[in-house]
Amino acid sequence: MGSTLNFKDKELKKLLGHFPLLQKEGGDGALRRKKVIVISGPTAVGKSSLALGIAKAIGGQIVSADSMQVYRGMDIGTAKPKLEERQKIPHHLIDSRDLDETFNVVEYYQEAHQAIKEILDKGAVPIVVGGTGFYIHSLLYGPPSGPPSDLELRKKIENEMDTQGKEAMYRQLKGLDPEYATSITSNDRHKIVRALEIIAITSKKVSSLPPVKHSPLDSYNFLCWFLYKSKETLYPQIEMRCDQMIAEGFVEEVKWLKSQGLAQNLSASQAIGYRQCLEYLDSSQGQQEWDAFVSAFKQASRRYAKRQFTWFRKEPLFRWLNRDEVSLENATELIIQDYELRNE
Repeated sequence: MGSTLNFKDKELKKLLGHFPLLQKEGGDGALRRKKVIVISGPTAVGKSSLALGIAKAIGGQIVSADSMQVYRGMDIGTAKPKLEERQKIPHHLIDSRDLDETFNVVEYYQEAHQAIKEILDKGAVPIVVGGTGFYIHSLLYGPPSGPPSDLELRKKIENEMDTQGKEAMYRQLKGLDPEYATSITSNDRHKIVRALEIIAITSKKVSSLPPVKHSPLDSYNFLCWFLYKSKETLYPQIEMRCDQMIAEGFVEEVKWLKSQGLAQNLSASQAIGYRQCLEYLDSSQGQQEWDAFVSAFKQASRRYAKRQFTWFRKEPLFRWLNRDEVSLENATELIIQDYELRNE
C-alpha cells in the first residue's frame, strides 16, 4: 500500500505546509480508530477522478455521498461513475433505490456506516466521495435528531423561505424556539428550514430533542478534504459539464425517467438539472424554451456550487485543497501520503 511520490520534495513540503493537521497522531485512542478518507467539494471539481486514483493506488472502495446517485436511472445528470469504473473499483450507495422509493439522511447514515464497516472488514480503505454536505455531516457526527423529513412540508417551508427571505423565517423560528435560534445564525438556511419542519411535525421545540448519544468520531479517524477551484475557473467548467451532459443524452434520460415516475418523487424531481428539464419537457419545447432550460440548468448548477462552499466553510474537519494550484496527480499523492502518515 505504499506510494512513490513523483513531484519534487521541495514542492511537496510547500504543499504540506498548508496543512498543519498533516502529522502523525499519538495516543491509544487515535491508534484504535480506523481511517476513513472523505473527499468533497463543489460540483465539477473532479472529486470522482481523484477518488478513483486513490482507490487504485491503496486498495480502496468508494462510498458515495451523493443524495441522488442512489436512484437507478439517474445517471447522466448526477455524474454517476461509469459502469466500467464501478466494475474495477467497488462502489457503495449507488443504484440502491428505485424512483418509487424514498431515501433520507438517516438511511444514508445507517447504510454508509454499514458499508464502511464491510470495507474495513475486508482490509480495504473506505473512501467517501460526494458533495451532499448534509449527508457528510451526518456521517461524521451522527444522524439528526427529530422525525424523518416530510418532503411536501419541507417544500412548502422552502417556498416560504424564497418568498419571505431568511431573516423573516429566522424571526419566525426565534419566536417558536428562541433557545435553538440563538445557536444558529439567520444565514443558515438549511437549519432554519429543518427546525421549522421539526416543530411543525412534532409540535415540540428543537432545543428539547435529545442529543445524539454516540458520535462516529469516536470510532473512526476521518481524513477530510475539500477540493475547490476559483470561481473564475470553476464556473466555466460547470457550464461545460452541463453542455456535455446534454450532449450525452441528458434530456432523453429525463424523458425516460419521467415515464417511470420521476415527477412523483418529490426529492429526485427537484434535483439540479432534472427539475429544469422536467419543466422544459412540460413546455412547448420551442427554441425559446430550450434556451431557457439550458440557462436555468447552468444557473442552478452554479448556485449549488456556491451553497457547497458555504456549507463546508462551517465544517472544521475539512482541509481545503486548491485544485487550481495542485494537479490531479499531486493531489492524489498528497492525500495518500497523509493517509499513510496517520497512526504510523
